[in-house]
Amino acid sequence: MTILVTGARGHVARSLIRQLLAAGEQVRAASKDPAATHLPTGVDVVDAGSAALALDGVDRMFLYADPQGLAAFLAKAREAGVRHVVLLSAALADPAATDAIARMHGVAEESVTASGLSWTALRPGAFATNALGWAPEIIAEGRVSSPFPDTHSAPIHEADIAEIALKALTGCGHENAVYTLTGPDSLTQRDQMNTIARVIGKPIEWHLQDLETHRQALSRWGSPEIVESLVQNSITAINTPETPTTIFADLTGKPPRTFAQWAEDHKHAFTTTN
Repeated sequence: MTILVTGARGHVARSLIRQLLAAGEQVRAASKDPAATHLPTGVDVVDAGSAALALDGVDRMFLYADPQGLAAFLAKAREAGVRHVVLLSAALADPAATDAIARMHGVAEESVTASGLSWTALRPGAFATNALGWAPEIIAEGRVSSPFPDTHSAPIHEADIAEIALKALTGCGHENAVYTLTGPDSLTQRDQMNTIARVIGKPIEWHLQDLETHRQALSRWGSPEIVESLVQNSITAINTPETPTTIFADLTGKPPRTFAQWAEDHKHAFTTTN
């Protein structure tokens, strides 16, 4: 049977697809822009807008937490014979939260848990890939601009999220489970910047950006409400270390990948002009 991976251009989805192929699984990838996926040979790539085509022969699937149309898609998945869904959610997901990001993911989780399908919810905290947003400025100006050099997080490598998704999709004992995932260390944004500088062998400076300019820069990530959530979450975490979870190690028997390893894996992004 086939495993469907949605959001096929996303970092987690792409890592998951590679891991599924390495495990010998049959993979179908769904994307709003199939021609832009550039996935390995052997992956069946379909338009995410065609539920019938995407779900044909699928018995397990990986979904991003976009609440829009999710309940209807899950109903079609159940009719098509899908038996398990792994949802990429977020830490602190809660449909009643005042925080827009936590609420959006909580609503998506509600749709999954009400679908009648077996499910696993993955709740990562900060993604290490968020640092890729710094790459153009690092390449062009040798600096990072943000108001929050002392904001903490425990950034997780996308390959670690994908590895837990792989286990939930192909193994037993993950039914109706919620996994809160982090990287191994609480780091400030300045710590992350300095790690990238060491890996690429070039100095990077911190530019203390004013808050309004930062809000404008964040607008590419979503609505003003989402932007305000990102800002407030950053403010809350200033000088406040995050306690990493042990779930990745508990499930895999090995430590999670460090941010330094992530930076090494993505070194080209901070040194190569597109």
